[in-house]
Amino acid sequence: MDCVEQKDSEAKAPSVVDRYYTRWYRADMKGKPCEDHCILQHSNRLCVVTLADSHPILQNGRTIKSINYQISNGCSRLNNKVSGKSKRGGQFVTDFAPLCRITCTDETEYTIYSCIRGRLLEVNESILETPSLLLEKPSTEGYIAVILPKFDESKSITENLLSREEFENVVSKRTGAQSQPS
Repeated sequence: MDCVEQKDSEAKAPSVVDRYYTRWYRADMKGKPCEDHCILQHSNRLCVVTLADSHPILQNGRTIKSINYQISNGCSRLNNKVSGKSKRGGQFVTDFAPLCRITCTDETEYTIYSCIRGRLLEVNESILETPSLLLEKPSTEGYIAVILPKFDESKSITENLLSREEFENVVSKRTGAQSQPS
């Protein structure tokens, strides 16, 4: 009997992301419907930028053709190099700074934004070689970037973001509006 109870408790154990990170969302980024981003905020202030489950890239069985961290002629997020305890040298990003552009096989292009202000610590280079990670594990190995907000702004960065419950309400209203005939 103890084995059955133990298996049930193991099955219900929260994932690392659910356990150590708080999920925040930005819905309809820059007014584009359904282009939702998710920010995973750790207790040490680090924020991981990922795609929300409702993002069009993760819907309808799409496949990714390419991911490009080259934002403009003079700015590539791949050139971002940080060093030292205070993470010197990292590019500073605002909440609407583009992080990368993702092109799907149907030639639809999506720009992924940082959603928060802070210092860009790292971009996920492994999704360049294996774009399927972004589709299969968007909250873990398929993350987009890691950003460290300024210490004095670390509490206020979530003011413009939605909590999980607020985001679920937005998504349910969106799906309710789409399912109603006009």
